Amino acid sequence: MNPYAGLVSCLRASWLTGKTRPMEYRVSQLEALGHFLDEKHQSILDALALDMHKPQFEAKLSETVLCKNELNYTLNNLRSWMKDEHVDKNMVTQLDMAFIRKDPYGVVLIIGPWNYPVNLLLVPLIGAIAAGNCVILKPSEISSCVERLMAEMLPSYLDRDCFAVVTGGIEKTTKLLENRFDYIFFTGNTSIGRIVMEAAAEHLTPLTLELGGKNPCYIADDCDLQSVANRLVWGRFFNAGQTCIAPDYVLCTLEMQEKLLPALHRAIADFYGANPQESPDFARIISDKQFQRVQSLMDSGHVAIGGQTDEKERYIAPTVLVDVPMSAPIMQEEIFGPILPIVTVANLEEAIDLINTQKQPLAVYVFSSNKKVVKQVLEQTSSGGFASNDTIIQTTLITLPFGGIGPSGLGKYHGKFSFDTFSHHRTCLMHLMDQEKLNTLCYPPYAQHNPESLLSTSEIRRKSTCNLL
Repeated sequence: MNPYAGLVSCLRASWLTGKTRPMEYRVSQLEALGHFLDEKHQSILDALALDMHKPQFEAKLSETVLCKNELNYTLNNLRSWMKDEHVDKNMVTQLDMAFIRKDPYGVVLIIGPWNYPVNLLLVPLIGAIAAGNCVILKPSEISSCVERLMAEMLPSYLDRDCFAVVTGGIEKTTKLLENRFDYIFFTGNTSIGRIVMEAAAEHLTPLTLELGGKNPCYIADDCDLQSVANRLVWGRFFNAGQTCIAPDYVLCTLEMQEKLLPALHRAIADFYGANPQESPDFARIISDKQFQRVQSLMDSGHVAIGGQTDEKERYIAPTVLVDVPMSAPIMQEEIFGPILPIVTVANLEEAIDLINTQKQPLAVYVFSSNKKVVKQVLEQTSSGGFASNDTIIQTTLITLPFGGIGPSGLGKYHGKFSFDTFSHHRTCLMHLMDQEKLNTLCYPPYAQHNPESLLSTSEIRRKSTCNLL
C-alpha cells in the first residue's frame, strides 16, 4: 500500500464535496495564508538564515514580499478571474450561450525547491487555492529549517481537510509521485524534472515544470561600465548565485572584458566590502554537496576576481572567471553559485550564434545603449524571458508570466497566469431544447437541406485589409 494513498484519497473526497469551489472559501484560505506570512514572518526569516545565511533584505524582497504581493494581487482580482468568459458565436449558435468556465483541476501536488523555499512553494500555492483546488505541498528537504517550519506551522492556518504538507527526501517523493494527481507543479533542476514528468505520464497528469538553464548575458561595447557591473554583480551574486534566472555567463568582446573587470571588482567591493565573507549581505551555499560541486567549477577558467572558499562555512567568494572555453565543465551545467564566467566573442552576431547553439535558457539578458542591439538580441534568440539593461528584476512584475521554454521549463505562472495554470478552461455551450426545427437542418439526409447554404452560416471569413500606398 502506498504510504500517501490515504492522504490523497482524503483530499480528493474533500474536493468532490465542492467545498473549495465557492469564492468565499478561496478568499478565506488565501487570507489565512496571509496571516501565516504576517504572524510567522520572523520565524521565516530565521529559518532562511539558518538554512543558507540568507541576508534579511534578500529574504524579505525575494521571499516574503513577493508572496504577499502575489497574495494581495490575487485577492484584488479573484472575482473577475473566476467569472465565466463569454466568447464570440457563429450564426448557428446565436441563440445559445457559449462561454469558458474556469474549473479547478482537483487534487494538486506542488513540489518546491531549496533556493527560494518560501516563494517558490507558496506562490504556486496561492494560484492553486485561488483556482479552487486541494493541495499537497512538498517542500525541499535540503532547506531543512524551512521544511520543518512549513510542516509544523502552515497546517494550523489552512483547512486540513483540503491542504497538507508532506516532508522527506527522494525516496518519499518518489512514493508520493506514484499516486494519481490532477495536476503537478514542480520547480527544480532538469534531471529531477524528467523524473516528475515520467511519473505524471503514468496517469496522463498535466503539469508545469519550472526548471533552469544557462542564462546568457551579452554586453555591448557602448555601455556605461559601472552601471552594467553594478546590475550584473547584484543579479549574479544575489542569494550567493543560487537563483535560476541569474545571469549564468557573460558574452562580450575581449576589449569590453578588460574594461569590465575593474568595474566588477569595484562593484563587489562596494556591495560586500574588502572581505565578502564578513559581509552580512552575502549568503552561503545550501549544503556540503552543493559547495563541493560549485567549488569544482572554478577550475574551468582563470580566476580574475575572488576565488576564496571556506568549506566549514560553505562560503564561496563572489568570483569572476576569464579564459573560459565553451567546452569547460562550468559551461555544461547551470552554475547555481557565486561564479561568473566571461566568454569572449568577436561581435554581436557571434554572441547570438553562440546563444542559439545552446539549449533554450530561462532568461536572456543584454546590456546596450543601442535599441537596435537590444531588439536584435530579442528577435534572434529564444528563452523563457528576456530583459535588457538589468538582471532578475523581471520576476518581480506579477503581470508578466514566469516560465521556461524547452529544456528550461514547461508552463508559466505569477498573477493571473497562476490562476489560469491551476484552472481547467472548460468549454461550455448552453443549447435550448426548443430549437429542434433548427437542429433538423443538420440531420441526414443532407441533400434535402441545401447543405452549402447551411455550411456558409458557420464559416468565418477573413476581414478585408486596406493597404495605404
